[in-house]
Amino acid sequence: MTIEKNAKQSGDLCCMGGIYIHIPFCAQACTYCNFHFSTQIQHRGAMVDALVKEIIQSETIFTDFKPSTIYFGGGTPSLLTNEQVTKLMTTLKTVYSFENIQEITFECNPEDATPIKLNHWKSLGINRLSIGLQSLQDLELKEMNRTHSRLTSLVAVENALDAGFTNFNVDFIYGTPWKSHEQWIDELDWAFSKNITHIAAYALTVEPKTVLDYQTRKGVFNPVADVFMGEQFEILQNKMHENSWDAYEISNYCKPGHRALHNGNYWEGLPYLGIGPSAHGYDGISQRWSNIANNAEYMRCLENGNAHTSIEDLSDENRFNEYIMTALRTSEGIKMSKLKPFNDKWWSKSANKRENMIETGLILQQNDRIWLTNNGKLISDYIISELMV
Repeated sequence: MTIEKNAKQSGDLCCMGGIYIHIPFCAQACTYCNFHFSTQIQHRGAMVDALVKEIIQSETIFTDFKPSTIYFGGGTPSLLTNEQVTKLMTTLKTVYSFENIQEITFECNPEDATPIKLNHWKSLGINRLSIGLQSLQDLELKEMNRTHSRLTSLVAVENALDAGFTNFNVDFIYGTPWKSHEQWIDELDWAFSKNITHIAAYALTVEPKTVLDYQTRKGVFNPVADVFMGEQFEILQNKMHENSWDAYEISNYCKPGHRALHNGNYWEGLPYLGIGPSAHGYDGISQRWSNIANNAEYMRCLENGNAHTSIEDLSDENRFNEYIMTALRTSEGIKMSKLKPFNDKWWSKSANKRENMIETGLILQQNDRIWLTNNGKLISDYIISELMV
């Protein structure tokens, strides 16, 4: 396959990168979610068998690939049985060297974070959790169609601490009509009071083809005003500053020294493998591939030995724009030294736009580096699109 030829060429250039395992099942659909998943959890066993086959086949993609991170995402990986998680980990260890592994992250819902499961995950070498709390408000959880309660979330975090996890993330959603500023402050203060090392905080957005999108079009749901959203974002920034946390990406915050290494691989443009339906891979140079976003078809292709992947050759313009999109979201921002391989003329061509954004307080520029101000982060999508070629 073309994938194999090009990716092998990059393998010797950089053997470090990540592996993402997509577990495409959820107990039920959250109103805001547009990720690829299915609620047909009775097919978990067959899916794990297909994932195992793809992991084994993926060995041919890179030369001497020694991943530094592994990330079990979804969907809801914690819906898998202990035996199924063991099967995936055993296969990964058989196919790939773990000598460079620094971080293995496992996403879980609060209701699945039981002592038995947590201890089992830890015994397999999983050393980082990502717990999808989303909120500590029962009304808000109900409106988002989450399957857990505030109490379940509190217990899940205590269980994770008792199991010995010292590196874990919790997810929060802000900017909803169901959470006041005071409640948002209380959620953040609670997180800081625990031995939580990372917070992923996302502004609620109405994504196409979601329940929330349908409710918005029907007038059932009304998004909050931009001013309200901005105020909750400002609360988030102030709380991170007060607690000396690292606001290292628009949606990611951590205690010093606890950045999410796997996500960092993406932002650094390192090669990575994506395993599972809808998962993506990248050779670190100029080629990306994506798996079929259909569970039944994905499993059928793996069973019959048919192609389950589409390939995209990236142009210089594609790679340039992707760097702008990812780098500008981080605290490090855009570095001119990394732009030169893509487009030497961009710096002068974008001068007027950059000067205007500096004057209006949206970006900062020093030497060869550009990064977003807090005001700029509120309209980051607009700024990024303006600076793309």
